[in-house]
Amino acid sequence: MGFTVSGGPRSIWALLLFSFWGLSRAQVSYSVSEEVKKGTVVGNIAKDLNLDVQELQSRLFQVVAGSNKRYFEVNLKTGALFVNDRLDREELCEAKHRCALNVEVMAQNPVKLYRVEVNVVDINDNSPVFPLQKLEKNITEHVIPGDRFSLPSARDSDVGINAVKSYTLSPNEHFSLDVQSYGEQSVSAELVLQKPLDREKQAVIKLTLTAVDGGKPAKSGTMDIIINVLDINDNNPLFSKPLYKVKMKENTPLGTKILTVTATDSDEGVNGDIIYSLVDQEGNSASSLFTINNVSGEITVRGIIDYEENPAIELRVQAQDKSISPRHSNCKVLIDVEDVNDNAPEISATLLMNSVSEDIRPGADVALITVSDEDDGKNGKVDCKISGASPFKLQPSYKNSYSLVVNEPLDREQASHYNITVIASDEGSPSLSSTGTIVVHVSDVNDNPPLFPAPVINLSVKENSPAGGLLASLTAKDADFGENAHISYSLIDGDGSKIPVSTLMNINSLTGELYSLQSFNYEETKQIQFKVQATDSGAPPLSSNVTVNVFILDENDNSPVILPPYSEAGSVNTENVPYSAEGGYYVAKIRAVDADSGYNALLSYHITEPKGTNLFRIGSSSGEIRTKRRMSDHDLKTHPLVVTVCDHGEPSLSATVTVEVVVVESLDSGQPSLRQVPMKEEGFSDLNLYLLIAIVSVSVIFLLSLIGLLAAKCCGSEGGLSRCSGPVVTTHPDGSWSYSKATQQYDVCFSSDTLKSDVVVFPSPFPPADAELISINGGDTFSRTQTLPSSGKVKINSKHVLTFEHTVVCGWTQFVSYHIYFTSRVRKILTIKKQNDQETMRLKWSETAGFHDINRCPSCGLNSDSCSRGRLDVDMAFPPKRRRDWNFLSWSGLEVFVLVGVDFMVLFAKIPPL
Repeated sequence: MGFTVSGGPRSIWALLLFSFWGLSRAQVSYSVSEEVKKGTVVGNIAKDLNLDVQELQSRLFQVVAGSNKRYFEVNLKTGALFVNDRLDREELCEAKHRCALNVEVMAQNPVKLYRVEVNVVDINDNSPVFPLQKLEKNITEHVIPGDRFSLPSARDSDVGINAVKSYTLSPNEHFSLDVQSYGEQSVSAELVLQKPLDREKQAVIKLTLTAVDGGKPAKSGTMDIIINVLDINDNNPLFSKPLYKVKMKENTPLGTKILTVTATDSDEGVNGDIIYSLVDQEGNSASSLFTINNVSGEITVRGIIDYEENPAIELRVQAQDKSISPRHSNCKVLIDVEDVNDNAPEISATLLMNSVSEDIRPGADVALITVSDEDDGKNGKVDCKISGASPFKLQPSYKNSYSLVVNEPLDREQASHYNITVIASDEGSPSLSSTGTIVVHVSDVNDNPPLFPAPVINLSVKENSPAGGLLASLTAKDADFGENAHISYSLIDGDGSKIPVSTLMNINSLTGELYSLQSFNYEETKQIQFKVQATDSGAPPLSSNVTVNVFILDENDNSPVILPPYSEAGSVNTENVPYSAEGGYYVAKIRAVDADSGYNALLSYHITEPKGTNLFRIGSSSGEIRTKRRMSDHDLKTHPLVVTVCDHGEPSLSATVTVEVVVVESLDSGQPSLRQVPMKEEGFSDLNLYLLIAIVSVSVIFLLSLIGLLAAKCCGSEGGLSRCSGPVVTTHPDGSWSYSKATQQYDVCFSSDTLKSDVVVFPSPFPPADAELISINGGDTFSRTQTLPSSGKVKINSKHVLTFEHTVVCGWTQFVSYHIYFTSRVRKILTIKKQNDQETMRLKWSETAGFHDINRCPSCGLNSDSCSRGRLDVDMAFPPKRRRDWNFLSWSGLEVFVLVGVDFMVLFAKIPPL
């Protein structure tokens, strides 16, 4: 379909042609005359491409840079393609017959590329020009009419109808003009002698040659011709044929012979000797590619023959004699150049974005790729592909054009950029190929949280270390990049933490360096657990936590403490030994505790004075003082012994106690079994007063307890214990007793195998019907039995308090606390173990809080075998007996019950679970 668009004084022809290239992409062709005014409309490209004019601006419809953008632009309001710069066909396409400009127009959303071809139509704006303003020719007078003389051709920069079409010669009586046309662009003229020359009549003939083009109006150019008439040589050389044709391949090697031309001259002598030459033609540089032997007429190659530049070559060969006034003739040689696959494809790529986000969806366009091949036919057909594995693929868009699209999900952490190698191959034989590399950078998305090297980090710090010390540098790594990988650190309180971790620790938010804010005491704090959070700076930010366990390492900062009834230096403790005692007789047992742990709390006992005694010995681990042999008359009656208790810390700490052993005839006539000799005697002490008040109070409470017991029995007879709200006390024949409530039951057992007795309390998980009870035997340990011994009585000498907690072995789970107040001296190693062998009550004493602490099994100074059996052996101890240490009796929430025996008094209190 053709149509004409008016463009000022000149006309513009627009031809719209639709065809399918590649994936059915339309191609539009227009024609426009050269030298039209700027702004002249070439055609309505929006209409011709079936595009909505309203969408041109939103889709960024534009001429692609680099594709003749300076000459054309698109009016986004009307959709018209208009001229944007001067169009000079002779400047753009030189001597080419057809001048076509390829323009690429692109629309986005979605991206689509259109190819527009604009043919620049020639106008007659150039006049013919001769290479010479004046031409002189020497012609002998003997030439005969009909002889021809070649003339240089005029050159016209225009093409087609506007090129040189004819020549005219000024009127004269001797010569006429013979004009020959060999095609649309090739017109030549020759002088033809019509009348014999007579030098004597006219030695010089002046002529004017006019070249006329075919434009409307026509343009012309002139050249002056001066004919010198000579009186010699009257025959012209003649070629065997006026036109020679030959075929040759491009890239033929230099020096290759392609053709030999021959010419003859009827004259004799020098007038008949012929020399050959190639005639230079204005505007035709092909003659420089060949050379001719001036004697033989052999034409050979002396330049590079390129099909893409000169698919056909025309040569003009001249044969000239050697006379003083040579005569010559011309012939034409037409060379048809055959194409050879000597050009590899060329690749050009345009990235649509500087970088590709790693979360881009497959199918998105990344770049536009165009390939071209200057060869012809199959040699110019190109196939394009990607080399190697890549998350991208090529999609053909139209002829020799492809789109690079995302084929698989991208991950910047695996590859921050891709070097995509594109291979373009033609179909020639042999095939030629070329490669191009496209670098696609992948931008980061915050899709990776910071990660610590382990979920739990264990640290340790020595107790008493100065505050501000560096504990560790906690480092998390983030696989992302830039701000998404910039990490800040913060502290989070651990689960169930009572003390904010911010008061104990500080962390550098930038470096993750962890510092202590205070000095720690192992005896107060064994372990600190908290969390450290690492957060990146992405949007939104991602974070992760690590659990940090800080274990406080014990140092030997506590000296051993001698437990009552013996005191440290400042008083003398007296023990009686019968004169008849055998060797190995038990004298006393020194007990001591150390608030430290491990080897720092492992104690050994030694008699330091008198040195080298052969009468007494002490167990280095048990603290038991026994006799080495029987007494003799030579032995002293009083033996002061100084016992030193040392721990195994570095350096070792120690404590001493003085025990005075008095030898008596018999224990019945001896001194009391336990006595303290104070440095200063007192009258009626405060302790005696407290004891009297306590006995009276306990007696009253005991009577009330009996009344409660009777009431409980009455309730049992009427409806069972389940309906009673008061406690029930049961006395056993062996002297032990049981205390029970609707939901709890406790058994208190005594033994008098030795002079000293212990008290044990069993909570409700051990019902008396089907559980084993724990009793005391004479070997300083407890055994499991169904019957309890009941021999002897318990002697009361002072009041003591025992506090312990019920916990899980090797753990920290606490579920109930007990306070037991009893009246016997206890100097045994106590082991309390439940029936399931998995839970044990662990007792530990300190000067300020009595029995208060539960240690982990690894910190008890015991071996792992003891831990696995759920068994702990610990020395029992007592808190100070000053009145102020009993103020916990007034705590709220306590359930108190008092038992009174013949020789003993026990107060029992239950503390609610913490």
